[in-house]
Amino acid sequence: MSLLSILLLIVMSFSLALSELCNPQDKQTLLQIKKELGNPTTLSSWHPKTDCCNNSWVGVSCDTVTPTYRVDNLDLSELNLRKPYPIPPSVGSLPCLKFLYITNNPNIVGTIPTTITKLTKLRELNIRYTNISGQIPHFLSQIKALGFLDLSNNKLSGNLPSWLPSLPDLYGISFDNNYISGPIPDLFASVSERFGFISLSGNRLIGKIPASLGKPDMKIVDLSRNMLEGDASVLFGSEKHTERIYLANNLFAFDLGKVRLSKTLGLLDVGHNLIYGTLPKGLTSLKDLYYLDVSYNNLCGEIPRGGKLQEFDASLYANNKCLCGSPLPSCKRF
Repeated sequence: MSLLSILLLIVMSFSLALSELCNPQDKQTLLQIKKELGNPTTLSSWHPKTDCCNNSWVGVSCDTVTPTYRVDNLDLSELNLRKPYPIPPSVGSLPCLKFLYITNNPNIVGTIPTTITKLTKLRELNIRYTNISGQIPHFLSQIKALGFLDLSNNKLSGNLPSWLPSLPDLYGISFDNNYISGPIPDLFASVSERFGFISLSGNRLIGKIPASLGKPDMKIVDLSRNMLEGDASVLFGSEKHTERIYLANNLFAFDLGKVRLSKTLGLLDVGHNLIYGTLPKGLTSLKDLYYLDVSYNNLCGEIPRGGKLQEFDASLYANNKCLCGSPLPSCKRF
């Protein structure tokens, strides 16, 4: 090979190195994460000789707005890991990360690593459908930028965290299908004004709903499949913008006929409780209502006529104390 050819190769290599967008530290961290996960084949596109910011690395996205490209989105979902691994501690070494997804990985085990607190710009943390365990760690309260926290479908235990109001931008939590127990703490009066989503379905929560849970104007509330009891009417209100309420399979007992409904309500599931009274007449004026389940309660009276109430299947009204009228059998007149 001639000297000229060698010089051309050197220049080309240098030019390629300069043209790479991926930050060298971020790239090294990603390769370390891959190693800590046993080098799964699903991350085979993570090759040291390619650019991690040119959309060729599966699950990796970079901030292309700022002059210095940094990894800001990491999706470690469906990795098909060959054996159990903990969440890679190295994820904490991506300082510009805003979104982290670790989902559908049954071979992810252990606890949430403390290194995650170094992700000071993290807005969304999604760890779902894994086998991580332990309590929801208090150190997550150090990530002040956190807006949405989804830790559903894992093996987490302990009580609901009392530090949630310390996150100034928090707008939603989802802890569905874990082993979280105890009462719902009385702390929701001081959560962010943006707080509009709470989903705690399929846990072991007990006791009554705190009055503070009725303070936020939440679009979605899911407390179904727990052992909660008492009055849940604080969750309703005509001044709110609630779209979906799931309270099924609990021990709630309150007069449903006295609640005032949000005009935007599209779904109301209160089946399998101890709820009494009549159906609220406001149900007939809900233009967005597409699902209603009041079955297996102690409701009485005639189902109001109008709106979409007669379109729902009779089974969604069944097994009440004395509920009647279309689509159930007509009320007896005496």
